[in-house]
Amino acid sequence: MHPIFASIERLVLYLIAWVPLAALLVFLLVVSTDLRWMETILLALPLIALYAFLCLSAWYLCQNPPSQPADLIRLMFTYVLAALICGSIWMATAKAIGLALGLVPAFAGLSERLKTALPLLLVMGALLYLLSLAVHYVLLALERSREMEANEMRARVLARDAELKALKTQLNPHFLFNSLNSISALTSIDPTKARQMCVLLSDFLRSTLGMGEKAGIRFSEELSLVRSFLAIQQVRFGSRLRLEEQIDADCDSYLLPPLLLQPLVENAVIHGLADLVEDGWVRLEARRSGNVFLIAVENTFDPNVPTSQRDGIGLSNVRRTLRARYCSNASLDTEVKGARFRVELTLPIEV
Repeated sequence: MHPIFASIERLVLYLIAWVPLAALLVFLLVVSTDLRWMETILLALPLIALYAFLCLSAWYLCQNPPSQPADLIRLMFTYVLAALICGSIWMATAKAIGLALGLVPAFAGLSERLKTALPLLLVMGALLYLLSLAVHYVLLALERSREMEANEMRARVLARDAELKALKTQLNPHFLFNSLNSISALTSIDPTKARQMCVLLSDFLRSTLGMGEKAGIRFSEELSLVRSFLAIQQVRFGSRLRLEEQIDADCDSYLLPPLLLQPLVENAVIHGLADLVEDGWVRLEARRSGNVFLIAVENTFDPNVPTSQRDGIGLSNVRRTLRARYCSNASLDTEVKGARFRVELTLPIEV
């Protein structure tokens, strides 16, 4: 079916576009023939209405553009032949309308006066059909361009979702590997703490089940996961690990990708606190600033440890997650001040 008939609005707009052509046809017939204004208007209105629908057939001829020079010549011949056929139909219809109107005494002799206008109608009909072909080609090109853009957008969304899923599947094994190493170290030092850490790890993994299928979770849920993770690390480090929070209450309902903060906190513990001889801390901040959501993870570390060891897979995964989820609308920045390492996230607000 022709796309014009997809909605009544399109059809109405299409018919309105033919109104100037109807006015042009009336003017040409009055100027070039002996036809009077009233009989010309009565003749032109049904002719234009007929040709408006007749020209829609050009849409079907434009469906298969030529791929070879020989096809182009054949297609041009087809177009010219179709234009002449449609012009002839238009001319014959005008003659029939003239005969019908001539039966009315007020329009007596119309068919005779119309004979001089028949060649003009043939030429004008052919030209209008060729113009319709050109317009349909332009419309089809625009439609194909929109389809290609839509397909490209769908491909980008699928690629982004695939990348996010790959990052999530990479994240859990990475965290699990570090946790099992910690448990292994504790088994020979403090078996009781090792068992406690196993229980906490089991609870943490249970709470993360199914999150890989979610596009986003509330910040309050993410914060709960971070606290569960730090409870696991608390078993290993004891009083050496201290969590400080500066969280605005209105941030709890904001959405963000699942397990976005956990690798940052893990990075703060593994590459920061673990290298300290004395006690250390991890500070988590969250607040709204205008139209963005600001999150910061800050921790103490040993300045003598090379920077490359602090910028591990955790930061790399978070950067890729932000890029896949928000494109250029989110950012991750790191800052070192003395013995403090700070990661700042800037995210669009989603609720």
